Amino acid sequence: MYNPSFQGDVCSYRHAFVLDNVIRRLLQSPKKIVGPYISSGHTVIDLGCGPGYFTIEMARMVGETGRVIAVDIQNEMLAKVAGKAALLNLEERIFFHHSTQDAIGLGENVTADFILAYYMVHETRDQGAFFSQIRNLIADDGLVLIVEPPFHVTSREFEQMARIAQKSGFTIADRPSRKGGKSLLLAAAEQPVETEANPNSTN
Repeated sequence: MYNPSFQGDVCSYRHAFVLDNVIRRLLQSPKKIVGPYISSGHTVIDLGCGPGYFTIEMARMVGETGRVIAVDIQNEMLAKVAGKAALLNLEERIFFHHSTQDAIGLGENVTADFILAYYMVHETRDQGAFFSQIRNLIADDGLVLIVEPPFHVTSREFEQMARIAQKSGFTIADRPSRKGGKSLLLAAAEQPVETEANPNSTN
């Protein structure tokens, strides 16, 4: 799912190395970013998974009884993730789904404990439709982490994104820092969230 009016926003599979390299791992640790929200046995969705930077680490986190659903609009990206998963013997924990520009397209039988949308919501054509779709995919006690790049998304645009998420049936559980960009932790219903104490969060 991406907004074609933004030229160059979707990173081509030909430049996948930009999304998974040693420098990024020093700056954006998957364990620190998503680790607080994932437990063994969870079902996790990685929206806009790219070459699997988060997918692979999340597959380790969910353990043998969990699963990660890797979603991307580029089959070539999904193939890259599949190759990495095979080398690491994680292929049985990862399921691959090719989405379209307008629809995630996962079946109604999919219910996720955690959904990650990292640097991709600004690429969607219709943010209201996007948030409505993920609202239908998240468990009642599930969490969604949205992270947007500060160099692409202004504070005003991000706050508009937050309002759209709320209108789509989410509540803002937290605005965690140290996630690599402007961040929202969304809950499907009012609930106490006991993850990652963050005294520096802003409301």
